[in-house]
Amino acid sequence: MATTRDFNDTTQKAPIAQSSGRRNLLKVTGTGIAMLGISGVASTTALAQPQFKPSDKWDKTFAKSDKVNHQKVAFKNRYGITLVGDLYEPKNASGKLAAIVVCGPFGAVKEQSSGLYAQTMAERGFVTLAFDPSFTGESGGEPRNVASPDINTEDVSAAVDCLGLQPSVDRERICAIGICGWGGLVLNAVAIDKRVKAVVASTMYDMTRVMSKGYNDSVTPEQRAQTLEQLSQQRWKDAEAGKPAYQAAYNELKGGEASFLVEYADYYQTPRGYHPRAVNSGNAWTITTPLSFMNMPTLTYIKEISPRPILFVHGEKAHSRYFSETAYAAAAEPKELLIIPGAVHVDLYDQIDKIPFDKLTAFFTSHLASAHFA
Repeated sequence: MATTRDFNDTTQKAPIAQSSGRRNLLKVTGTGIAMLGISGVASTTALAQPQFKPSDKWDKTFAKSDKVNHQKVAFKNRYGITLVGDLYEPKNASGKLAAIVVCGPFGAVKEQSSGLYAQTMAERGFVTLAFDPSFTGESGGEPRNVASPDINTEDVSAAVDCLGLQPSVDRERICAIGICGWGGLVLNAVAIDKRVKAVVASTMYDMTRVMSKGYNDSVTPEQRAQTLEQLSQQRWKDAEAGKPAYQAAYNELKGGEASFLVEYADYYQTPRGYHPRAVNSGNAWTITTPLSFMNMPTLTYIKEISPRPILFVHGEKAHSRYFSETAYAAAAEPKELLIIPGAVHVDLYDQIDKIPFDKLTAFFTSHLASAHFA
């Protein structure tokens, strides 16, 4: 892996609360993100991260390809937030090309996994766009490092807008890839945005499910009520301070964590996948980020993606595999579920030998060539 950014560079980081809330909570209860940042987080607050000019440097966690052209692009969503993305186009291509919007994982930036997917698919003949969601990375919006199922769903469609305005793109052949938590968010966007003709959810999470119900739906009604009470009280603290408080630093290990947390840290906190702008690389979401995820289930209308095809890809040994299996069961045809033997959740972030790029290429190419969707 190649990166031009100093691994120890923290100049782009948003301030965070310095405690081990995420680690302690997941290790002890397994109840998941619904409780993240509530237990064990000090009342530290953080200033909104100032806007900064998008970097012209190649600061990705993957090597730059000599087979594609790359440029930074900026575009606005319906809420007026400026999003920044990386546009990849195959060199020496001619005519109108099929295109793919790529985003994820949840808490990552375009310099990480989504950029790798985008560049690789561009090498295979697609125009691709990997982007930073609202309030994160190089994109606009304040406060920094907050997520919203509504706004993030809109971000996907705004990226479709951007792709469709490129002179090299065939608007009738736009697809999408969502990675990790953006698997669920991209599916939600595609359900309402009929311009997207095919979609892949890779190593997906349903963020509204895990935040509201915990991992493996283990949160009890009493725990949910307690979490909502704590989040509600946190709003008073944020209102009084005039700025949001942040959760504990993500993916900083103290010892004794569950294996999947160690796997996350192995990606986000090492040169393999570290990026200083990523929430998951030692930064944090606002404490109240889970609020809107608690009662906005994003996959309610997954059947309405049909007759457009869905491909779910997941690792055999991933702790998150049940998200893809449940979504696959709920979706209407045409649909496919591909299980990668031996793979864990983060293997599908960057392991070229495990990410099924040949299958992704064939999936998009065959469906775009053979069908016209209503």
